Amino acid sequence: MKTLYVQVLIGIALGVLVGALWPDVGVQLKPLGDAFIKLVKLVIAPVIFLTVAGGIAHMGDIKAFGRVGVKALVYFEVVSTLALFVGLLVGHILQPGHGFNIDPAHLDPKIAAGYLEKAHHGEGLVAYLLHLIPETFFGAFAEGNLLQVLVIAVLTGFACTRMGEFGDRMAAGMSDLARLFFGIIHVVVKLAPLGAFGAMGFTIGKYGVHSLIQLGALVATFYVTALVFVLVVLGAIAWACGFSILKFLAYIREELLIVLGTSSSESALPQLIEKLERLGAKKSVVGLVVPTGYSFNLDGTNIYMTLATLFLAQATNTHLSFLQMASLLGVAMLTSKGASGVTGAGFITLAATLAVVPDIPIAALAVLVGVDRFMSECRALTNFVGNGVATLVVARWEGALDRDRLSRELSQGPNASRLEVVEELPAD
Repeated sequence: MKTLYVQVLIGIALGVLVGALWPDVGVQLKPLGDAFIKLVKLVIAPVIFLTVAGGIAHMGDIKAFGRVGVKALVYFEVVSTLALFVGLLVGHILQPGHGFNIDPAHLDPKIAAGYLEKAHHGEGLVAYLLHLIPETFFGAFAEGNLLQVLVIAVLTGFACTRMGEFGDRMAAGMSDLARLFFGIIHVVVKLAPLGAFGAMGFTIGKYGVHSLIQLGALVATFYVTALVFVLVVLGAIAWACGFSILKFLAYIREELLIVLGTSSSESALPQLIEKLERLGAKKSVVGLVVPTGYSFNLDGTNIYMTLATLFLAQATNTHLSFLQMASLLGVAMLTSKGASGVTGAGFITLAATLAVVPDIPIAALAVLVGVDRFMSECRALTNFVGNGVATLVVARWEGALDRDRLSRELSQGPNASRLEVVEELPAD
């Protein structure tokens, strides 16, 4: 009972039980999940800033940092595109929407319009790039915009590398301060079982198991596809990098359960950073790849986008030609980057994709509203695992991964007592 992942499992099980038996009570538990996620978000931005800025300052080699960024973006684009293709392929072969015969005229268009309006805020490459620059230094921290925090961290780190002894003192200070925030995380994460209980109780209580049964084919297809992607595609990538995907999943099992319980990959982001450093990845690489991957390496979201789009086409008896499906793949490659960092980004990016594929009625989005919360859990889990694997791969690619430490840590597994010792974080 003292092990965190067991406590989280119990919290999830109790949440499901309460939500199923007493739906009204389950809905009232939502503040517990929201409060836990807010507590985690409280420290995410400072952790990202201190990790990245301190890592660059210690690294000293600006060219090496730029090289890591390019390698990370190349990896993200290749694997993300592969995820989109997998979703498209599975949707075409299994056809989970076949036989629904939905008439879009009988659906409420206001539901889809609300998500489409949010999607439009992420359109435009120039507007997106401008959005990366915060209005003020502290504005990015106040809004919790991780990419803007990353921009500030990079600038700060570069500044430290040009300030000699003073920059060295600042780098040491940021490393000490980072330990403080990781200490806060260890305190907050004790509340994870309570957060998972509240979030799961709300999900089951509000949407009910009946919505899962109604669209069970789509939900099951998505979960199986995501699992196959993790075990086969990411497993092959991990194998090529020299580690086992199963051992890696076991190593981050506590974080995976927190993500499952809260339906948010953000809820375990700081813990992922810490564990990747323990696995032997250099701090500066972890600090760059994890936050950028959170926006550009959304494997689960990408699988969902193409699979859900084909489901809606099949459910509304909308025929898509091979050329249209190829166009869908190309459009999804762009829209998958457009609403990153927005709450419910998977559903919002799906709305943006449907808006530029006019053959599929946009009102059909209303069909998925009831089960999107259940599917968001799988999206978050797949995104989380994908970013962990990406970080280790880029670190190996850059020669910034202690392979002996990686093998030793994965074989031993996470030790509960060691997770409490912040001072053991590896230095660059």
